[in-house]
Amino acid sequence: MLNRVALVGRLTRDPELRRIGNGTAVTSFTLAVDRNFSTRDGQEADFINCVVWRKPAENVAQYCSKGSLVSVDGRIQTRSYDNNQGQRVYVTEVVADSVQFLETRAQRERAQQSAPMMQQPTMTQQPRQNNNDFYDMKTVDLDKDFDDSVNSYDIMDDDIQF
Repeated sequence: MLNRVALVGRLTRDPELRRIGNGTAVTSFTLAVDRNFSTRDGQEADFINCVVWRKPAENVAQYCSKGSLVSVDGRIQTRSYDNNQGQRVYVTEVVADSVQFLETRAQRERAQQSAPMMQQPTMTQQPRQNNNDFYDMKTVDLDKDFDDSVNSYDIMDDDIQF
């Protein structure tokens, strides 16, 4: 059997640190993970509940906040409980074995400050279309983005094997 999850995304809110009866730290957070496509209702990300325990939980609570870019490696876990109204509640979450911080706080603040400027499409980025396309189409200016001076090859017709 195999139950492994690898995610890269941004925290949707500040992580919540709690301690259980014996003092063990547990932190929960929600990770927004971008999709390659948009659904018919315009959803472009999945929001995945994550839980991390012990020292990594303390680190996430101390160093991460809403918008932090992280990588999560863990496993999917399901559980259920009865709420105050006596209803059975089912929960599916990722129990993280490790959480890697993928950007510094300064990088995140710079990205947030320049976010309004990045909203406008550039020459290499087309705006997302809410149709059934599975991938965003991007155009690249090959003359500008690639320099042939380093990797120039002179290929003769005899070199091609088909």
